[in-house]
Amino acid sequence: MFLVIMSADYVVPAQVITVETEIKKSRFIACISPAHSRQEALAFVETKRIEYPDATHHCSAFVAGAPDGGAVVGFDDDGEPSGTAGRPMLNVLQHKRIGDVVAVVVRYFGGVKLGAGGLVRAYSASVQQAFEVLPLEQRVALRVGVIVCDYAYEQMVRHYLEQHHASLERCDYGQSVSMTISTAEIGSDDLASYLHDVSRGQILIQWQD
Repeated sequence: MFLVIMSADYVVPAQVITVETEIKKSRFIACISPAHSRQEALAFVETKRIEYPDATHHCSAFVAGAPDGGAVVGFDDDGEPSGTAGRPMLNVLQHKRIGDVVAVVVRYFGGVKLGAGGLVRAYSASVQQAFEVLPLEQRVALRVGVIVCDYAYEQMVRHYLEQHHASLERCDYGQSVSMTISTAEIGSDDLASYLHDVSRGQILIQWQD
């Protein structure tokens, strides 16, 4: 069983997109994708190296996790002067406050040198333009817990979870019933209070915080 536990709600890319622009004869191809881990981000970068094998540079940046804290971030200038590509791209990602995202900007050199400032502006603008058309979706923070109750309460608990869109991840039977659930962090305390009150303290929830 795999559960994604997040510290807060945040927006993430809803799909993979590619946006191309030309700046002083150089082609800049910005590719944005969801990436939930460093491994997924690096794997996406590798797919772009394979897709554009003759490109001059494959610069990248990623934010894996919640943008407001706890995320794993990284960037790569891929041969461009230090600080002129990957870092500016990461700055755009962080400014947008989007999580679980990787950006790759593929450059085909057109013969005109842009200079350090020009490169920073070009890579930043490439990612910015891609974000202008990037579909986003809300990722809801989840809270995971274990409900322990008598057999007499099992069906009532199952019905309540279904009505309130909480997921029953696992159910174990012993002297009592143990249900591992995941639910939206917002409202989770209300769920615990309701089950406690309706059972007069017979139903307990232990949150895995």
